[in-house]
Amino acid sequence: MNMDWHSSGITTSVIGALKRGLRPIEDDLGIYVCGGRGRHSRKTPEELTSVGERTGLDATGLVAKSRLVAKVDGACVQDGFELYLHGFFVTKEGDSPRASRASSRSRTLRSRASRSARS
Repeated sequence: MNMDWHSSGITTSVIGALKRGLRPIEDDLGIYVCGGRGRHSRKTPEELTSVGERTGLDATGLVAKSRLVAKVDGACVQDGFELYLHGFFVTKEGDSPRASRASSRSRTLRSRASRSARS
């Protein structure tokens, strides 16, 4: 998946499709997609808490990582551009790569994906 400055539609669409498509089988696969675009991004802590309750993962730690990533992206990395996409992926093993994107008005600045350390 391309995560360049000009591919915001792809990033948003793929994360949304993965979230909807994996939802019925996420417990079987052990892969959980939380967050998303706009108002869905603000539900990330609730969704991570639910994943933690169902899997035994440290929900408090996952929520803290999510908030830290969003804060760093919003305050430092994006340099004043508003974060509008926050997708957080978690596995039963506790791996949590994530994707985020920011924009200023209609212009997209940057997107990136990184991997955080295991909790």
